[in-house]
Amino acid sequence: MDVDVPGTVLKRERTRDAVLELIESRSPGDAIPSERALCSLLGVSRPTVRAAVDELVAAGLLVREHGRGMFVAPAKITQELVAGDRSLTVPQAAGAWSSRLLEFTTLQAGARVGRKLRMSPAAEIVYVARLRLVDGAPMAIEHLHIRAELVPGLSAQELESGDLYEHLRATHGVHVHEAVQAIEPTVVTRVEAKLLDVPELSPALLFERLTSDTSGRPVEYVHSLYRGDRYRIVSRLALGPAAEVAPDREGHHPGIPPGDFAHGDAITSSTRGDIQTGA
Repeated sequence: MDVDVPGTVLKRERTRDAVLELIESRSPGDAIPSERALCSLLGVSRPTVRAAVDELVAAGLLVREHGRGMFVAPAKITQELVAGDRSLTVPQAAGAWSSRLLEFTTLQAGARVGRKLRMSPAAEIVYVARLRLVDGAPMAIEHLHIRAELVPGLSAQELESGDLYEHLRATHGVHVHEAVQAIEPTVVTRVEAKLLDVPELSPALLFERLTSDTSGRPVEYVHSLYRGDRYRIVSRLALGPAAEVAPDREGHHPGIPPGDFAHGDAITSSTRGDIQTGA
């Protein structure tokens, strides 16, 4: 399409808005008219419709199925974040969350993770990789790095049951106090694409989180990759004083194993470009 032709961009935007209106009037999985039918319905050319549809497919709002047509994509999973000066009161992300363990092992921290956790590269960490699913569909890949000295005897079952921080608190007297999290855009590799069931180089959200105890010692470093076509972040900004509300500590927070922070520990969220490691 020649974008220099007067009115081309506006025509494409109006076409996109019209198709978006069709999507919003339907439910996930519903079919929408073919490109040819849309051309007739909207009175625009095939290239204009194709460009608008391509945009909506890339945005994760439409799904093309070869030989079947176009369908409204599954609804995006919305995670709401709150102001950074409050304890963790993150509302539950939509959908039924579950996990599939990909790897669970003990290994040397290495230079990068050792720097994050302020420990020797030769020191041992517990490394956990898992696939996070929503209603059975792959949503994210999470990589957890925990100081091995803090979790002797930690099992995969214990981690998946959400008892990690309770284990630290009850067995080792380690009280998790704060987490600083950063979010940035990225794309998926071939291996990540296969796990997440998306095309290679699809957009994604990268979460990095460093968790510290009450003495400021780093306890856990996590980086997680969330599908950009199915996941979005909404920030709630406090613009004035409000009545105290009892925090809802249930639900999913990016990168945090189920059940973590369930006992009153605080966390702060940040969208700054670099995670604060204190190193």
